[in-house]
Amino acid sequence: MSLDRPLSPIGQRRGPAVTIAQAHRPDTTDIAIVGGGLIGLSIAWRLARAGRSVTVLERETIGAGASLAATGMLAPAAEHEPGSDPLLPLALDSLRRWPAFRDALEAESGLSIDYRADGTLVLAIGRDEVERLRFRYDLQRRSGLDATWLPGSEVRRLEPGLRPSVTAGIQCPLDHQVDPCRVMAALAEACRCAGVTLVERAPVSALDWTGGRVTGLRVGEHRIQAGTVILASGAWSGEGGLLPDTLALPVRPLKGQSLALRTTARTGTLARMVWTEQVHMAPKSDGQLIVGATVEDCGFRPGVTAGGLYALLEGARRVLPGIEEMEVASVWSGYRPTSDDDAPIIDTLAPGLVAATGHHRNGYLLAPVTADAVAELVMDGALPEVARSFTRARFARPEEPRRASA
Repeated sequence: MSLDRPLSPIGQRRGPAVTIAQAHRPDTTDIAIVGGGLIGLSIAWRLARAGRSVTVLERETIGAGASLAATGMLAPAAEHEPGSDPLLPLALDSLRRWPAFRDALEAESGLSIDYRADGTLVLAIGRDEVERLRFRYDLQRRSGLDATWLPGSEVRRLEPGLRPSVTAGIQCPLDHQVDPCRVMAALAEACRCAGVTLVERAPVSALDWTGGRVTGLRVGEHRIQAGTVILASGAWSGEGGLLPDTLALPVRPLKGQSLALRTTARTGTLARMVWTEQVHMAPKSDGQLIVGATVEDCGFRPGVTAGGLYALLEGARRVLPGIEEMEVASVWSGYRPTSDDDAPIIDTLAPGLVAATGHHRNGYLLAPVTADAVAELVMDGALPEVARSFTRARFARPEEPRRASA
């Protein structure tokens, strides 16, 4: 048997893992961030640039939760759906911040993040899908989003590889995308350059409280004193153990499975993100095409399933026949951090304790505005106006007192 047989793509995430030089756990820090994903590193970088000493504690490895499993969509128009109007101003504000965020991140890290401003096409096949797509389009227009209705012939002119059965589409020109592998590598390097201490395989076991205030945390038996602790642990933010029941966060994991296909000149690829009712597809500059993602409310159940893989491939093949000749590069799963209303929670939970979690499918889109909002909350004591609707108080039951955000 050959020892050079390639590894199976099943369970392998695309792109190289983010590697960091393992740092020692400090005894004191201005800011301790629980969670080394996209949101945690974005906040860490922002606060370190403002002169704070910052330590990030990641339970596994950098980006291991949702961040390296994501597609990297910055798509407020394609993502807009009934019930998401309250989130739209925050999403659009964050999209406007992305070019400056990108420029600073690439300049300070020396790495490209593959920022693409090609827009999104949302597709329909058949009468029923066209009717549902028309409903989506009407919602986008009522919400003031830039969206254009296209007949099938115009959709196929923009994307010649699509099947003739594609009946109609919506073009969302202001939706953008990034490559999550590159963003996380750039954030890790930018944090390093800014002096952030990144510690992997350091699960936080408890918070330290003094007189009603959080004054630090513990990793095993090691105590770290901190002026502020920021909980940015994604899908694990709602797990018991760290927070008292009175501060519990309504966040749960929504599992998603995705795959990456290798495209060639013969197979062709897409020029922009394409959405259908079943899947979304995003071409990356390294020649891979990401197909995602299933939505499974099954808790922290790991692994890739035959049903998930079939749903992704069949959903993509339904509109893009060229995938039949594409090599499967990798197949993986991850956990979206989803709050009870699919919107983020950005709030002071107690003196010295801040939460930034629950971003659902929009972590990449909302990273810049979240980092800025948390920095303002930590340094100035109040959230900016655009983020004030996203505190934990919105989940309070009628009989519970509603505490104003700090």
